[in-house]
Amino acid sequence: MTSASVTTAANGMPIHRIALPGTRALTVLAAFDAGARTERPEENGMAHFLEHLVFKGGESYPTYVEVNETADRIGGVLNAYTSHDLVAFHITARAERAPEALDLLTDFVGRPRIDAEELDRERGVVIQEINRYDDQPSSVAEHLIDRAAFGDHPLGRSVLGPEQHLRETFTREGIVAFRERQWSGRTGGIFLVGNIDHLPEESELEALVGRFPDIAVAEPAEPAPALQAETLVERRDSNQSHLRLIYRPSVDVTDPRQRAALSIYSTLLGGSMGSRLFSEIREKLGLAYSVSAFGHAHADVPLLQLSAGLDSEKCVEAYARMREIVSDLRENGPTEEEVSRARSYAAGARVLAFERSGTVASYAAGQAIVRREPVDPDSAITALDDVSFDEVDAVARGIGTDAAVACVGPHDAEEFAVAG
Repeated sequence: MTSASVTTAANGMPIHRIALPGTRALTVLAAFDAGARTERPEENGMAHFLEHLVFKGGESYPTYVEVNETADRIGGVLNAYTSHDLVAFHITARAERAPEALDLLTDFVGRPRIDAEELDRERGVVIQEINRYDDQPSSVAEHLIDRAAFGDHPLGRSVLGPEQHLRETFTREGIVAFRERQWSGRTGGIFLVGNIDHLPEESELEALVGRFPDIAVAEPAEPAPALQAETLVERRDSNQSHLRLIYRPSVDVTDPRQRAALSIYSTLLGGSMGSRLFSEIREKLGLAYSVSAFGHAHADVPLLQLSAGLDSEKCVEAYARMREIVSDLRENGPTEEEVSRARSYAAGARVLAFERSGTVASYAAGQAIVRREPVDPDSAITALDDVSFDEVDAVARGIGTDAAVACVGPHDAEEFAVAG
């Protein structure tokens, strides 16, 4: 059983302590409600670029060399990620090195130098990252489906942003202004997960967390729009196609039980090897080498995404059959047996994932920052165990007929004009 508690530093930043029994590791994760969703149009890509820049050094560790070599010396694995919802930085190390891990992370994340020369050098690195993603059809399909579902809303824009912004638009002043506007300790949090027996004394911990900015209110994100349900195709002459669909479930994202029911529904639809999509599309019909479904909830909108990677000659047939499977579940509901199996699989997968302190830290950041809910890993597992058949059946029957569609391959949009 885990134990979780939270206190608040003088700068308003919550400090979450989550003890995981039986581990010798500690993850320190700092996150802010400052993902790509909070960007203005001309800032698209800035949240991710800023994530890169802070690794170049802070006050105590003023260069990337000192940051990286210090992480090596304490045996720490250092990384970060930016999503539409938030930006997060984390280090995982043996628990005995907790004070040093905290000192390092809070220094370069809490008080980064954002050196002008390093900024210009890093532009080229991120442009290479953008080009790498553009060369990967599966990554392009992920960007396309967001745009097909959300249009020009921030949720429909790429987290990486356009290359032009990196080359022509982003200035040091603009990046600092974005950070000062969005990186608020009061709307972020620091998460200490794993073996927490070696944390610094409270006064020292408060001083380290005090390095993060104190902004009374960060600029709120633009509310999610209605589903756009567009069909977008990027035509590429290839033997393989990458297909994506997004439906809008009738799920209240503020209700943990409904989110859990969506998770179980997406599992029985396409989240395991025993799911309907895998059994039908891959095993029975042989239409795809990869097919899946997952449910996701932003702060104010739920999504159901279906994905497939397949032979281009079979793409349209697979698309039609995937929509038929969703329609069958909408009209007839799932069976008791497949709900029971999916519930066990989803809860078991969550238990296994929560064996890792880094996974628990990321979950906690989503709970506290995106959802504004208490952090309790055990309750997340219990929520899946407790979902009833009727709750999953309601999700299945509440999936709308409209879907956003995206595909990368040798196709035209008219090929996907199939009723849902």
